[in-house]
Amino acid sequence: MVKKLDEIDLNQTLSKNDLLKVLKKEARSIYIQDIMKASHFLREDATFMPPRERDEYIARFTRAFFTRIKDIKDDQSSYQGEVNPTKLSEFLEVQDEQALNSSTEDERCFHLIARLVSAYTAFVREESIHPMGTRFPGGFTLRLVGGVYLCPVKDKQKETPSALCRFCVSVQDKSVD
Repeated sequence: MVKKLDEIDLNQTLSKNDLLKVLKKEARSIYIQDIMKASHFLREDATFMPPRERDEYIARFTRAFFTRIKDIKDDQSSYQGEVNPTKLSEFLEVQDEQALNSSTEDERCFHLIARLVSAYTAFVREESIHPMGTRFPGGFTLRLVGGVYLCPVKDKQKETPSALCRFCVSVQDKSVD
């Protein structure tokens, strides 16, 4: 039985439920100390943001990490469908590179948790990777309208190599230019 994301054979069919089982196992190895390290990294990374946006950013992502790790551990749902192996492979490559390039333990914890949470949101639940209400530059926020996630920066970021936008189900919010 596969126990980690890195052990998944992406040459075989992978159901969303099988991916969830792997994510649950990995989520059990995330402790409060890891989330606090990730939160510390967020605080350091956001040092130069305007205070209002910085505080909201740190609070939203720390809360999202706590909530999503718990969601993964507690999720008893059954999900229909399979995971796109090519897309998951590319996603894991981006995430692994970010973790490997981490300059501190706090940053590494951030990337490892983000990897787990993002895989769950994007590939199992098919929801936006960013938490609802995330504020982006210009004061624009991620919105859910009629079951569609509208992102104000999707088109500008989906070609950025380290961005996860190309794996996210959100679409560009056409009301934002």
